[in-house]
Amino acid sequence: MKIIVLDGHTLNPGDLSWENIAQMGELTVYPRTLEEEVLAHAEGAEILLTNKTVITAKHIRHLPLLKYIGVLATGYNVVDIDAAREHGIPVCNIPAYSTQSVAQMVFALLLAITNRTEHYAEENRKGRWSQTPDFCYWDTPLIELYEKKIGIVGLGHTGMATARIAQAFGMKVYAYTSKTTLATDNGIMKSDSLDELFATCDVISLNCPLCPATYHMIDRRSLSLMKPEAILINTGRGPLVDEEAVAEALKARRLAAYGADVTTTEPPAANHPLLDAPNAYLTPHIAWATSEARQRLLDICEQNIRAFLKGKPQNIINP
Repeated sequence: MKIIVLDGHTLNPGDLSWENIAQMGELTVYPRTLEEEVLAHAEGAEILLTNKTVITAKHIRHLPLLKYIGVLATGYNVVDIDAAREHGIPVCNIPAYSTQSVAQMVFALLLAITNRTEHYAEENRKGRWSQTPDFCYWDTPLIELYEKKIGIVGLGHTGMATARIAQAFGMKVYAYTSKTTLATDNGIMKSDSLDELFATCDVISLNCPLCPATYHMIDRRSLSLMKPEAILINTGRGPLVDEEAVAEALKARRLAAYGADVTTTEPPAANHPLLDAPNAYLTPHIAWATSEARQRLLDICEQNIRAFLKGKPQNIINP
């Protein structure tokens, strides 16, 4: 069985092992694959694994030996699902591998904004504390999370994990979700509308999938509903927000801060409006990339392939 990984570097830059997958066939791992290289790199593949490299209907048509496509992520928009189905090729993803890591990033961003630890650590490296006449100093607002209202958009695995962490901080948790009231009967209050959530909460955390209904759910209108001291966190997908509108709101001080691990185009252009916007905290799509989460991803990928080889594929997204 010929197994080819089109873009293995971000998942495993060298600190993990492909050995268990290699035991199931002849394994080739490409660190990256450009669009024009897909067919050359994937030639002869029976099992094709991809993270962000797009696999189109044309690619599928020109890979006659292909029997299985594995997406090394939860999102699967990089594969033409319909074309794979037409050719009888199962496409399997990796669900819920990074839940705790992404929820942790929500609060890493939030605490960076409320406590500014990086700012003070850098100031102290320059000697500022040593030169201060008092036992302490601060030159930024310092914000306590206790009893603040956090509104979570999307109460799936990551949204629920985020809610539990928020409750541990003593925050009042609200959610906009399709789940029933009974399903949220755990100290989480259900908001009847997004507008209500945006208007009343001190922190908004976007933990929902990207789809036509959620594209630019944060735009100029929704930003106008938020408190000027509100904090917006996005660990979902970049296009959940209108980034130009968010940058404008930050510059006009109509939004206190924006913390995000994602942008619409990744990597962002050098002139991306949020890169120099005040109180914008961007991390380079690394919420998923803890060593624990990446190892979990590899383990589930291995399990998916073994299940397929036994004739009982799991985590299929195109049944």
